[in-house]
Amino acid sequence: MNLKQKAKIKRTLIDSTFLFPALAVFIAFVVAPFIWGIPLSLTDWDGLSATKNYVGFKNYFNMFSDAHILNAFKNTGVFAVMTLILSNIFGLAIALLLQRSNKLNNITRTMVFMPYCLSMILQSYIWKYMYSDVLTGLLQLPNPLGSQFWAIFGISFICIWADTGYCMIIYVAALQGIPRDYYEVAEISGASRWQQFCKITLPMLWPAVVSNVIIYLGWGLKVYDYPMAATSGGPGRASETVAMLIYKNLFSYHKAGYGQALAVVYTILIFVIISVVAKVLRRREVEL
Repeated sequence: MNLKQKAKIKRTLIDSTFLFPALAVFIAFVVAPFIWGIPLSLTDWDGLSATKNYVGFKNYFNMFSDAHILNAFKNTGVFAVMTLILSNIFGLAIALLLQRSNKLNNITRTMVFMPYCLSMILQSYIWKYMYSDVLTGLLQLPNPLGSQFWAIFGISFICIWADTGYCMIIYVAALQGIPRDYYEVAEISGASRWQQFCKITLPMLWPAVVSNVIIYLGWGLKVYDYPMAATSGGPGRASETVAMLIYKNLFSYHKAGYGQALAVVYTILIFVIISVVAKVLRRREVEL
């Protein structure tokens, strides 16, 4: 091994040390609980007593007969898809309008980003008030959180309102990194604004799009805070998500073994979905 190879290995080891804190947190709070939870998912533990009777894969088979799982998956899917698509569309649209750095645009970008800085609980409480006292009280329009059909859409809007600012910041940074020479050449060639967007802007923005899609897909699939704070899963179970169903089985229904089995299956499912989506989008990134 020559000196150049040794120096490269040393540099790699030094660079890797910066990953250790994040890796340690990930192992302690994600990997270890997941591994620890697998044996619990094979028991009938109620979460309180010291008794843990081995039941094998009974908890996993019981999922097929749980009438609430399909509803929870439907609500989670609606929330994830709505927030993923609309947060990115609105964020990109605002970023295109405010990409130039000047005093007015800087102030406007700050105002758009501010809701994202609030906690999810506070965001939910703000919009509970807006829906009940402003939308219904002043405008005499129905409160979406009180409707079994519209509740999940009302909750999704809260997330879109807050997360659009995050998407905007990512897209503004990406837009400002695109060389202006490309657009000047396109204008000289007679390309329209739409053609410039499709042939220059979108391909150059694709890494940012991929990043935002993967992040928001993950956040949407594991959502718990918004529906819990806004409706507690109601009315009825109209806004109950999979994360809420897992929590209720673990702590409210005293079916910790079953709740843990559901958590194990759902964690694996999220990992598979995100991995597939990421692979497809990154393949598209290479093509662009």
